[in-house]
Amino acid sequence: MRKRIIIAGGGTGGHIFPAIAIANALKKMDRSIEILFVGARGRMEMEKVPQAGYSIEGLDIAGYNRSSLIKNIGLPFKLVKSFLQVRAIFRKFKPDAAVGVGGYSSFPVLRYAQSKGIRTFIHESNSFAGRSNIMLGKKATRIFTGTDGMEKFFPSGKIMVTGNPVRASIASSVTSRSEGIRFFSLDE
Repeated sequence: MRKRIIIAGGGTGGHIFPAIAIANALKKMDRSIEILFVGARGRMEMEKVPQAGYSIEGLDIAGYNRSSLIKNIGLPFKLVKSFLQVRAIFRKFKPDAAVGVGGYSSFPVLRYAQSKGIRTFIHESNSFAGRSNIMLGKKATRIFTGTDGMEKFFPSGKIMVTGNPVRASIASSVTSRSEGIRFFSLDE
């Protein structure tokens, strides 16, 4: 039976590229795995994920604006709309698991999966966890972290320190230190 996995998150390269690295690693382990990305419409992931060869669905969602309360007026409506969009995506795709990497779309996707008893996994690449991941971590199946010391944010029994996923093109780079120094015109 073919496994189906949703990977949610994005907004910045710090979330998108690790998510793509996770998808590539899963495909390397099992070519038959179906992966669907879910991101925020109008954000970087809507361009970068298809360039990497994966399908993506976009949610109409935005984050809480800490600098301007007036910009948050429509946030509850966007959140409700995003949960309805997530429900439709789950009904169509029928995932076996959901992976969140951070960013606006992670929260509604993982929260919905958790409400339906679907296994959820979080990858927290930062050394200081975001609010959404902290809330989601309580019910997550497993939490993968880039660094040690994340017990202050997540239940210690769920944490596995894996480091941050890196794309194969970076990991297999054969550029030497001296070539890098020359390229960036740095002092040895």
